[in-house]
Amino acid sequence: MIVALAGGVGAARFFEGLIRVVPQRRITVIGNVGDDIEFYGLHVSPDLDIVTYTLAGMVDPVRGWGFKGDTFYCQKMLQRYGYRTWFNIGDRDLATHLYRTEQMHRGKTLSVATASIVSRLGLDVTLLPSTDDLLQTYVLSGRSRMHFQEYMVRRQTKPKVKSVLFKGSARPAPHVIQSISEASGIIICPSNPIVSIGAILAVKGIRAALRQTKARILAISPIVGGKTVKGPADKLMKASGIEASAIGVAKYYKDFLDVLIIDKIDAQLAPQIRSLGIKPIVTQTLMKTMTDKVHLAQRAISEFRR
Repeated sequence: MIVALAGGVGAARFFEGLIRVVPQRRITVIGNVGDDIEFYGLHVSPDLDIVTYTLAGMVDPVRGWGFKGDTFYCQKMLQRYGYRTWFNIGDRDLATHLYRTEQMHRGKTLSVATASIVSRLGLDVTLLPSTDDLLQTYVLSGRSRMHFQEYMVRRQTKPKVKSVLFKGSARPAPHVIQSISEASGIIICPSNPIVSIGAILAVKGIRAALRQTKARILAISPIVGGKTVKGPADKLMKASGIEASAIGVAKYYKDFLDVLIIDKIDAQLAPQIRSLGIKPIVTQTLMKTMTDKVHLAQRAISEFRR
């Protein structure tokens, strides 16, 4: 079983290649829920949904989120009723949030609701929220504190970040620790180390489980040439006192990481990564085509066959 720790867009693109290399039934994804938020009384799980929609072949390829071809009639009507609609939710996307929220109101956990959504969209992967407890990611900017979605979506990552914090005392969801313990290989996806993977590591017991597992652990750096491919990972790493580079990624994961895949543009960093006790692999990590995604997945999986 391959276990992957995942955020949103970067992880979802990587999974498009991974499911062409490894059967879906052999993949368990532990997803970030620190970005989860309530809108219009509905529980929205952005990263879980991006992964699900992408693997189901339904994601909007331009936006990288939501359903392709979706309409926004409901949101336009909410605007007329005076709602602030800075977080875009399409009509088909809204159905997912309605279903999830109804299931949770009936006493189902987020894990159970997620498994049902994954199954109903025709997937065979196991998608586990990192926790069923409330866990919220907040960004501190000056004297203000804002939910990550407000920083990311509403304010377009413009505020200067002082620090990032996780609110809530979260326990691992069922099967999360067991999956890490029993994995044949673990992949840390090319996701934001601070607010995506970091939120997963903030769940009690997960980082310790990664240190204790016998499985080989490989990460793919989301930082290429000192910059993030997508999103504010570089800004948030700097705000957290971490060098915005593949070296910074290696140091952040150093206590459990065995292998780090870096892009060719960062080849000169390989000796420094090796000096940390982490094996560097230099290859193309930018995923512009399906061939790129499959190549990266094959390169990652090859490390578990040694």
